[in-house]
Amino acid sequence: MSTLTHLTPAGDAHMVEVGEKPVTRRSATAEGFVRLSPEALEQVVSRRARKGDVLTIAQIAGIQGAKRTAEWIPLCHPLPLDGVDVTLDVVEGSIHIVATARCTGRTGVEMEALTAVTAAALTVYDMLKAVDRGIRIDGVSLLSKSGGRSGTWERP
Repeated sequence: MSTLTHLTPAGDAHMVEVGEKPVTRRSATAEGFVRLSPEALEQVVSRRARKGDVLTIAQIAGIQGAKRTAEWIPLCHPLPLDGVDVTLDVVEGSIHIVATARCTGRTGVEMEALTAVTAAALTVYDMLKAVDRGIRIDGVSLLSKSGGRSGTWERP
């Protein structure tokens, strides 16, 4: 079984030392879903939500979230991101969000991809909550990662 790297032998939280790790090209992709009522979804598709263009604003929020991950997640390293892509697509009564974060560094970008998805999903929620009180954010998960010693991993 793996040990928890964010804990000292005494059980205290600490930021993992990555200074000795090799610099490699790293990438991670995450996804999530925002489940909406037909009325709210229609406002997204027609681009007539009261607060503006939901998909574009949520996309920007996702990119912004990835860039600020170390401020949201206490033990994350601040990373110089090489790129972040966030897409939002309307599929089967929901918005499917996919985010990919990339960097050249000593630690992975899984948290940045997951934060991008979460920030985008929360933005959709915020922009449509007056129309649909039953909005649900579901299935935020890591799809794949590459780089570092662990190589490539994809969700089965």
